[in-house]
Amino acid sequence: MEKEHLNQSKQAAQSHIFSGHVYMFFAFDIGEDINFESVKQSQNCKISPVNLSKFFKNYHAPLAIEIPDHEKSTYCIDTKIHQFGAISMTYKVPVSKTFHDLKAELIAIDEEYQPRSINDALAVYKKIKPFISKPNFFHLRSYYTIIQLECDPEFNGAQIKEHFSHELAALLRFETQTLSEYQKREILTSSVGYFKKDLIIIDTEAAFIYDPQYIELLDFFELGNIQQLELQYFDKLLDKQMTAIYEDKTRKLPILAYFPFIGSHYFDPVGDLTKLKVDISVITERLENSIKLVGETYFSTIYDQIVINLDLKNWKDSIEKKFKIIKEVQYDYQNKIDTTREDVLTTLIIILIVIELIVAIIKH
Repeated sequence: MEKEHLNQSKQAAQSHIFSGHVYMFFAFDIGEDINFESVKQSQNCKISPVNLSKFFKNYHAPLAIEIPDHEKSTYCIDTKIHQFGAISMTYKVPVSKTFHDLKAELIAIDEEYQPRSINDALAVYKKIKPFISKPNFFHLRSYYTIIQLECDPEFNGAQIKEHFSHELAALLRFETQTLSEYQKREILTSSVGYFKKDLIIIDTEAAFIYDPQYIELLDFFELGNIQQLELQYFDKLLDKQMTAIYEDKTRKLPILAYFPFIGSHYFDPVGDLTKLKVDISVITERLENSIKLVGETYFSTIYDQIVINLDLKNWKDSIEKKFKIIKEVQYDYQNKIDTTREDVLTTLIIILIVIELIVAIIKH
């Protein structure tokens, strides 16, 4: 009887309809820097300050910008521009499905809003393009999805995890088929919750939220997505520099580059590298230090899970490793250039001395 009751309970759970929303965070890198003052003064841009969460610091805050209604996609609830050359967009799509049907629905929503987000971002980009340093639509893009379901009195967080473990794992990997037990366990290990009714599962491309107080959590996921975008951008930038070094593109210099005093105007690898280091440090530190979670253990745990699953630490380590390699190569090359410049200077001094001797001999 007990087994039969459990089967009936499971069948009832599988047919239960849950309501909620699919949140999608998109971020686009569109250039090196956005002049906020010029954007604010522009007649073509409708902007407003962003009301930041209490967990975020106010310095270097983004600006909210409106997309014209005739160009704006349905369910786009938030569009921001960031001073370091990025656009972020948030979509909120309502859903009401069983867990089984939600898997196919999520994939359909994802396929629909991938191109829509590009069109919306392009509309914003066209408006602010004159105020962007080195504009380019778009260098890179990152996105993250949240499946948020309203808490149902029939199910608490533990019951959701027990009854729908396979569906949850498939949802978070955008799969319609059942994943292996190994994959399921790996995904569900990141489960957290504050109260008994809560359940939050954070994975690499998506998260599941079953928490009535979820609104404050959305900002953490948006920040993580922006951080991932910028770290990918700098990683790609360093890749280009390493490729140039391997292909000896940096070695083709004009003859004046080897002359003392004026040579650094044509070639200054250490100076260029220092500037790049400053740019990377300023933006990454700005993003990392924009959040304050002192004394907030629960939110710190969630943010730490976001950092882990979005692989932010590995991206940062990769950047530091590549920068170190480039630094060593550039310093060696700088030393060679400096040695050449010293030789040129010595040669010029010798030539001047010889000329003076010749002139003196002729006068004598």
